[in-house]
Amino acid sequence: MEEHLTVGRVAELAGVSVRTLHHYDEIGLVQPSTRTAAGYRAYSADDVERLREVLAYRRLGFGLREIADLVDDPSTDALSHLHRLRGLLLEQRDRTDAMVAAIDRELEARAKGVTVSPQEQLAMFGARLYDAIGSAYTTTRRTDPRIAAQIWDRLGNARTVLNVGAGTGSYEPYDRDVTAVEPSAVMRAQRPAGSAPCVAAAAESLPFADQSFDAAMAVSTVHHWRDPIGGLREMRRVARRVVVLTFDACEPGWQDRFWLTRDYLPEFGDLLADFPSLAAMAEPIGAVTEPVPIPWDCTDGLFEVYWRRPGAYLEEHVRRAVSTWTRVGQEAERRAVSTWTRVGQEAERRAVRSLSEDLASGRWAERNADLAELEAADLGLRLLIA
Repeated sequence: MEEHLTVGRVAELAGVSVRTLHHYDEIGLVQPSTRTAAGYRAYSADDVERLREVLAYRRLGFGLREIADLVDDPSTDALSHLHRLRGLLLEQRDRTDAMVAAIDRELEARAKGVTVSPQEQLAMFGARLYDAIGSAYTTTRRTDPRIAAQIWDRLGNARTVLNVGAGTGSYEPYDRDVTAVEPSAVMRAQRPAGSAPCVAAAAESLPFADQSFDAAMAVSTVHHWRDPIGGLREMRRVARRVVVLTFDACEPGWQDRFWLTRDYLPEFGDLLADFPSLAAMAEPIGAVTEPVPIPWDCTDGLFEVYWRRPGAYLEEHVRRAVSTWTRVGQEAERRAVSTWTRVGQEAERRAVRSLSEDLASGRWAERNADLAELEAADLGLRLLIA
C-alpha cells in the first residue's frame, strides 16, 4: 500500500516550513493530492517527487515561475530532471571550487605582500555567458519546425553533422548522425536523455581532424564566440559543408527593424558594436546568405521572436532565457566597472516599464499597427551557407 505523508511530516523531512508548503499549494506548484485515513490532506509518492524537484531547483536559485515551467514540461520526466539537477549541482560545485582556489591564491599573494590587480580580483566571477542564462534556457527555447526545416534543407544530403555551440540540442536533425560541441556545463547538463553525444569544447578550437564531418551547423551562437571568424574557419576545416544561423547587423538602420531595440532597448546596439559584418563572416568560408523569416507564432524564444506578442517581454522567465538581456548587463559592466551591472539592470527595468505602459495605453499598438496581419517578419536573421 502506498504511503501518504502529511504536510507536517513532509515539512519535517524536507527541512522547510509548513507555511512554505501551504504557499506552494496555494499557487498550484505542489499540491497534496490525497488524504490520510483520518481525512487530512497528504502527499503521494508522485507529489513528493515533484516537491523534491521544486526544492532542488529553488535551492539552485531558480524563481518559482521558472520552476513551474520546468516541472510542468511534458517532455521532461523524473529521470531527466535528475540528470539535469546533477549537472547543475556539479557545475555549481566546480564554480565554488574555482572561487575557493582563486581566494586561496589571493590570500597567499597578499601574505607575501604581492599586490593583486583589479582584473585578478574579478577573475573568480568570470563565468561564461551561457552559464548565466543556461538555467532558464529550456523554459522557452525550443526548436521551431519552420526554421528547422530551412536549416536542415541547407544541410543537403549530409549524414554526419557537427553542431557547434549546441546548447541543449535545439535544431539537431533527428535523422542524421550528430555530434555536439558545447563549452558550458550548465547547457550540457540540460540536454535531453538520448540526445547526440556532446563534447566540451569551443568553436575556435574544435578537437576534430580536417573534413571529419559531412556538414557543420551553428544556430544563434556565433555572436557569443570569442573569435567569430576563427570559429567559422574551424567549422570549414572540419566539415565539407557549413550552415550557420546568425544575425545581420550591418544593414543601414538595422536597429530600427525591430521595435524593441528601436523604442525600448537601444543598448542592444552596443552589444554588436564589435561583431563582424555578415560579409566579413561570409567571405573567409566562401558562404552565400539567405534571410530566415520569423513566424509570428515561432516556438523558439529567440530575442526577436515575440515581435507580434509584445507582452511576452514583460515575463521574467522569457527575458532570462534570452542572452541579450544578460549581455546588456555584462556590457555595462565591461564599459563601466565601477557601476557593475547596475546600468544594464536599469536599462532592462526601463525597457520593461516603458513597454508595459505603452501596452496598457495602446501606444504600442498604434506605433506597430502594421504588424498585426503579418505572418512572418524579416528581422535580420540570416543563414550562412558554404
